[in-house]
Amino acid sequence: MKEQHKKGYTFLRNVLKYPFKLWYNPKVIGADNIPKSGATIICANHKHIMDQCPILISTKRMVHYLAKKEYFDGKFAWFFKTAGCISVNRSIKDTEASNQALSLLEQGYAIGLFPEGTRNKTKEFLLPFKFGAVSMAKKIDAYIVPVGITGEYKFRSKDLSIRIGKPFKVGSLSLEEANEKLKNEIGSLMKQNLEEK
Repeated sequence: MKEQHKKGYTFLRNVLKYPFKLWYNPKVIGADNIPKSGATIICANHKHIMDQCPILISTKRMVHYLAKKEYFDGKFAWFFKTAGCISVNRSIKDTEASNQALSLLEQGYAIGLFPEGTRNKTKEFLLPFKFGAVSMAKKIDAYIVPVGITGEYKFRSKDLSIRIGKPFKVGSLSLEEANEKLKNEIGSLMKQNLEEK
């Protein structure tokens, strides 16, 4: 899949990068924290359908995002397919999607996912985190990169901030401990954004 979509991904990123920056005026902090190579899982909070875009334009690496199956049937299907996203059927335990992601990680590629599992449309700061990210990271010994996104996607936004934290590995942590660490890291990055508004 990576070879099939690499050209389309690169084209899409190059075409959208500057219009996206010009229109939404995102403030990206810590882009250098994304490892330039090796198995990497980029994890962010999720409130908007565009949340993957600031990450895609912040690194030259190809990032395969896990995205719900419904996106591949809607009006933005072309975007998710061209971007090399992995379709996830959330109504079942989608082992096919997990195996695709693990295969990419084993080959030293980067994937992106939202541990909340869906867009947070509630008043809660963060939804409960699913264990997919930390489970895959532990199996492959991959780096996890936490990302905190705050603000609105609107023309020349005054508060759209994307803060990329330091990568870490699960190591000897249990999955519960690692998941809690990931949630705390993302929450802390979000709070830093809000404090600097």
